[in-house]
Amino acid sequence: MCGITGFFDPAGRLGRAEATERLAAMGKAISFRGPDAADQWVHEGSVGEVRLGLAHRRLSIVDLSPTGAQPMKSHCGRFVIAFNGEIYNHQELKRELDQRGGRSWRGSSDTEVLLELLAEKGVHEALNLCDGMFAFALIDRSKGKLILARDAFGEKPLSYGIWDGTLLFGSELSALKAWPGFAPPQDRSALSAYFAYSCIPAPKTIYEGILKLPPGHTLEISAADVHSRRLPEAKAWFDPIEHALEARRQPFQGDFSDAVKTTQQVLSRSVARRQVADVPLGALLSGGIDSTLTTALMQQTSHTPVQTFTIGFEESGYDESPYAEAVAAHLGTQHQTAILNESIVLDAIPMLARHCDEPFADSSLVPTYLVSRMARQNVKVVLTGDGGDEMFAGYNRYLFGPKLWAQFSAMPASVRRGLATTLQSIPPQMLTAFFDRLPKTLSGQLGQGRAGEQLHKVARLLKASDRNGFEDALLRTCDQSDILRTDEKSELNVSINQNRLNDLDFSEILMINDLTNYLHNDVLAKVDRASMAVSLEARTPFLNREVMQLAWSMPMAQKASDGVGKKVLRELLKEFVPTHLMDRPKAGFALPIGRWLRGPLADWAESLLSKESLDRSDALNSKKVMQVWSEHRSGQRDHESLVWSILMYQSWREDPI
Repeated sequence: MCGITGFFDPAGRLGRAEATERLAAMGKAISFRGPDAADQWVHEGSVGEVRLGLAHRRLSIVDLSPTGAQPMKSHCGRFVIAFNGEIYNHQELKRELDQRGGRSWRGSSDTEVLLELLAEKGVHEALNLCDGMFAFALIDRSKGKLILARDAFGEKPLSYGIWDGTLLFGSELSALKAWPGFAPPQDRSALSAYFAYSCIPAPKTIYEGILKLPPGHTLEISAADVHSRRLPEAKAWFDPIEHALEARRQPFQGDFSDAVKTTQQVLSRSVARRQVADVPLGALLSGGIDSTLTTALMQQTSHTPVQTFTIGFEESGYDESPYAEAVAAHLGTQHQTAILNESIVLDAIPMLARHCDEPFADSSLVPTYLVSRMARQNVKVVLTGDGGDEMFAGYNRYLFGPKLWAQFSAMPASVRRGLATTLQSIPPQMLTAFFDRLPKTLSGQLGQGRAGEQLHKVARLLKASDRNGFEDALLRTCDQSDILRTDEKSELNVSINQNRLNDLDFSEILMINDLTNYLHNDVLAKVDRASMAVSLEARTPFLNREVMQLAWSMPMAQKASDGVGKKVLRELLKEFVPTHLMDRPKAGFALPIGRWLRGPLADWAESLLSKESLDRSDALNSKKVMQVWSEHRSGQRDHESLVWSILMYQSWREDPI
């Protein structure tokens, strides 16, 4: 795991010394991603001018020796690579390469194997043979081209764009910002999307003209492309939608017990591959189904107790750590728990806003970072349960979304709009107080302190004019674009492949949309930023193409039915953990942000939402933001998600890297 960055300047305006100096500065900006070693490589022309340069920051995980150092040149000398990530099946690929012709290997790194595979097979064919997470920059010296690539699911980030006639790229935007004079304006449509979804969806970034490479894509760039300042479109080497549809065309042959057995076999292989490392590793254990199953499969083959880590909270309604501790005790892991309070969180927030590289408002970033920080004191690699929900139908929206739409769409549009207006006219805290007083048998899932927020989201769903709008409303975290000075609107294009999905039911369409939007834009961005901020590598066994193939070949009933998701995983987990330890509602990684903003975080929030601070932004409607903050702080309204989004934007804007 590492950090990569570099440039492509066809005009060759830099000499070696200046180019190396700039590359070093770009690498230093992301040194936390790779604190173990640093190096640069430049491609000089006939009179000493530098057109291409790579910088690499190394976090040594596999082959800790200098033979794994980067940037790395291929044996034939044609290619040079700066690689961030892991190729989990590199030992198998190495054996296959040896069978086709003897090689004198320099060392045992996966980078060297990948580079030789790329040289022999070409980029797309080589990547389809790899099981891994990665982003890399590959220079083809013979053609004078730069090739950027990203892994299938988007675990590792890569941004790029042209500034002042030079193509810049890097694992994080902070590397690009180290380039002298780099100061593109903010992209207002991206900012609008951020306030709708709590993140900026790819391919946009916060900066105009700077893009994220989409997951499963490559981008081949020539000197002519950079000269013209018009880059070609990225090309897909992996299409998750086609992968899912192909799996459905070859349905799983077997009953539920067969599905459980096969799931164990496939997941066990994925977990085993992700335990290959030359450094200590452990697991992030929340006590939920996915992380518990990952840990159990690790422990099954380990000769020593797996090191596991979890975060708890002083607020009992948010503290899931006792469940994780009970699971750890049953599995026999070496477990550590850290209990958080508002002062610890407050100390972490400003630094996290900078590490996010661009505005990011999923508040679960905070505990993810803090548990990563604790783990890094003991290990260098952790396995996580991320991706299990998207693969095996774990989110409630897959279960209840289609039912709600069936009910809502049967109503006349005028009735839906009227109900939505009525719900939104009632302050959320009044709705919450009412439902909290009801017996649980009557209030159901609403009687848990969040009724107001949930019913206001129902109101947004009621307003949807069609199913595409309903899908979009399910993913929105806020719906108040009037806090921006611009009228720019933004919407996730969740129906971009709608005509390819005609054979899928509504639940499956929601899963596909999460796989191609929410997973990499939010979940994986959060995990990458939180873990790499402390130089910790996070590996995700559920994000494996064999796992995806199996999951999508299963009928939906084996994954979710009768209001219960991840059925096959739940059944498999019974082999490792007693049912009573897992039989509880899905909790997530929530923080009591709303309450904290009215209490211990209020002064911090006030400093960022003062008129003086807001006036320094030309994007926000200061008057509207101050009104929203006043309503929230006084308890008049509950604007938790919106206020947090504003605060994370302000914190980023006040001190961006």
